[in-house]
Amino acid sequence: MKGVEMDAFRSGWLGVLCVALLAGGCATNPDRVPDPRDPLEPFNRAVYRFNSDFDKAFLKPVAEGYQAITPEPVDRGVTNFFHNIADVTSAVNNVLQFKMSRAGSDVGRLFINSTVGVLGVFDVATNVGLPSYKEDFGQTLGYWGLESGAFLMLPFLGPSSMRDTMGLAGDVFTDPLINIREDHIYWGLLGLQLVDRRAEYLVAGQILEDAALDSYGFLRDAYLQRRLNLVHDGNPPTVEGQEDFWDEIDFDSNGKADQAIPAS
Repeated sequence: MKGVEMDAFRSGWLGVLCVALLAGGCATNPDRVPDPRDPLEPFNRAVYRFNSDFDKAFLKPVAEGYQAITPEPVDRGVTNFFHNIADVTSAVNNVLQFKMSRAGSDVGRLFINSTVGVLGVFDVATNVGLPSYKEDFGQTLGYWGLESGAFLMLPFLGPSSMRDTMGLAGDVFTDPLINIREDHIYWGLLGLQLVDRRAEYLVAGQILEDAALDSYGFLRDAYLQRRLNLVHDGNPPTVEGQEDFWDEIDFDSNGKADQAIPAS
């Protein structure tokens, strides 16, 4: 279906990919202590390797080239444009969670940035004191009590969970880009969004590669803890026996870490 990001791996390619990844993921360290949150770890590690290889071969070089030739104000404007679009999904999810003040902030941001901010290119709303929350359907499902479920590494899309993967359908459905009928405009914007997002994670990706002995395990733990933090609006329940390294990270007014964790 046009407009669905999951089109990147249609059924035929997905079948071939899954067979290859499952075959390659069967050889694991027998001494490894299994993580109960990650029962699909052999498969997930294989997908992670595929994503990493694909990123190094294609996405990262394109993102580096984009960042090299794009002036910083233009780069920031492109990022702001797509963040403004994301406020539509955020507003819907805040309403579904009965967080009306946050929903009002999202609607206010949309109105101000889409008009005074020239379709969101300039983030005027933040300057006038309207915070950005960026709620999604995975968070909404978690708010209403649905557990995260097993960790899941998605081809091309990166870390997720069973709950957040179900939430992707709602995120896609509320994305304003899905209503664009001109194929060349739609795919052009989708490609630009992908490159812009990858460029945002260039520094974080290098830090991840340099700092983590097991980059997959680090990414998994960071993702699950961050999602738990987001579902509970910064006040997650204490899980006995697990350290929360997010306590060591300073968050800005938008609830985002000073250094984001890359998606793949």
